[in-house]
Amino acid sequence: MSLLGNDSRPPASWKAAALAAALLAAGTTGLRGAEANSATSQDEVQRFCTNIADEARDRRYMLQSQQLETLKGEVEKRIAALEEKRREYEDWLARREAFLAKAEENLVQIYSSMRPDAAAERLAEVRIDLAAAILVKLEPRTAGIILNEMNSKAAAALTGIMASAARPEDPS
Repeated sequence: MSLLGNDSRPPASWKAAALAAALLAAGTTGLRGAEANSATSQDEVQRFCTNIADEARDRRYMLQSQQLETLKGEVEKRIAALEEKRREYEDWLARREAFLAKAEENLVQIYSSMRPDAAAERLAEVRIDLAAAILVKLEPRTAGIILNEMNSKAAAALTGIMASAARPEDPS
């Protein structure tokens, strides 16, 4: 025995059977009743949507407002973190500048206490901009003696850099 009773054949269309059951349950017969029920159903859906449109819009605005507040909080946290990093960087930069100033002061003292021929030999080996910076910080008499001990090309290059650094304004 099958689930369908004595007849083992299924109905011609399950959709038709479902539609017939729906029509019987609704108390209507025929296709005109189903069409009328469908139109009534569409009208009810339309009225329902119209009635809740303002509430849905308000709810949507509230959700968007909450999302904006959440995003605003995240942005403020990130800004605070960036400000903290900026403060850390400024502290590090200040320590570095102090270290470089102290190192530069010591370096100038070292070269000023060296024999001029030894200082000239050492300055010829370092970067030209560093050598010029050291010579600018030395007393003019000591710097002149050191330049006198250098070869003429290196001394001319250093003198050119020192002269351009002494200009009050950019010539270009």
